[in-house]
Amino acid sequence: MRATPAYVPGEQPKAGQRVIKLNTNENPYPPSPRVLEAMQRGLVESLRLYPDPDATALRAKAALVYGIPIDAILVGNGSDELLSLLVRALVDPGGIVAYPVPTYSLYRTLVALQGARAVEVPYPADWSIPPALADAGAPLTFLCNPNAPSGTLVPIADVAELARRVAGVLVVDEAYVDFAADHALRLLADHSNVVVLRTLSKSFSLAGLRVGLAFGHPELTHGLRTVKDSYNVNRMTQLGAEAALADLPAMQANVRRIVATRVVLTAELEQMGFAVPTSEANFVLARRPGRSMAPVARALAARGILVRHFAVPGLDDALRITVGTDDEITALLAALREICPS
Repeated sequence: MRATPAYVPGEQPKAGQRVIKLNTNENPYPPSPRVLEAMQRGLVESLRLYPDPDATALRAKAALVYGIPIDAILVGNGSDELLSLLVRALVDPGGIVAYPVPTYSLYRTLVALQGARAVEVPYPADWSIPPALADAGAPLTFLCNPNAPSGTLVPIADVAELARRVAGVLVVDEAYVDFAADHALRLLADHSNVVVLRTLSKSFSLAGLRVGLAFGHPELTHGLRTVKDSYNVNRMTQLGAEAALADLPAMQANVRRIVATRVVLTAELEQMGFAVPTSEANFVLARRPGRSMAPVARALAARGILVRHFAVPGLDDALRITVGTDDEITALLAALREICPS
């Protein structure tokens, strides 16, 4: 346990500190007003009782929204909990979990905590699925799509081919998919070994509530229920999440604003000499190949602007920048022009 590398989240501002926070991929816009209304109503009802352990009403709403049977849906305390449950349920100590890299670094931590071994297959330069990924023969394979930190989207036809080739379960982690042009939910009908994860943290502006959804074959979701905590999602979170799903237009309006700002941000960064892969998420990866971006991240922080720098091989020359409001992005670009003018 002591040797297990901990997952390192993005820096959080100190109490009272005012910053432009573009380092943790939070939505800069508020959630649907219905969320607060539903939670306020819940506050006047009794909180002395445990929450519904199966989040039945929330799963029923998700079933209507996504067109997936309710018995094929599991609710988690964020999609991070669902990732943990999948590792615990499907991988024995000493087993293997495969995923392409660089990607969401929590995967590595969860594998280590299980006493398993990570098979990390490097992405090619075009961020397509590495051919060797399916060859690992892993009982569990992760694919973050759109990927973090690149923001790139693998075509769903390629995901389907990967599902046919892997030896075990393929988990498609779609935390950012509402900002993308396509998704993998339709694969569930023909691929019983596929699990699709969603979160309400990003597009629905509910990172503080911690809501994740797993969609998969009912046998898989039933198996995951046997290893989850009985009351893993509290009453207020269930109410807020159900209200958010009942107001898709509010979420979609925020997504359109973020996508429009993402286009501007990408174009301006490229004009400044950064290489930016095509992003289908609410962030971009800005690179200066061969040049460490650590000093740039520190200089931005000194100006009250937080972005994410990964001090790891292959990413030291990059900054991951959350798409904020237009004003926030204007301030970021102005600061970058001062810090690295050429």
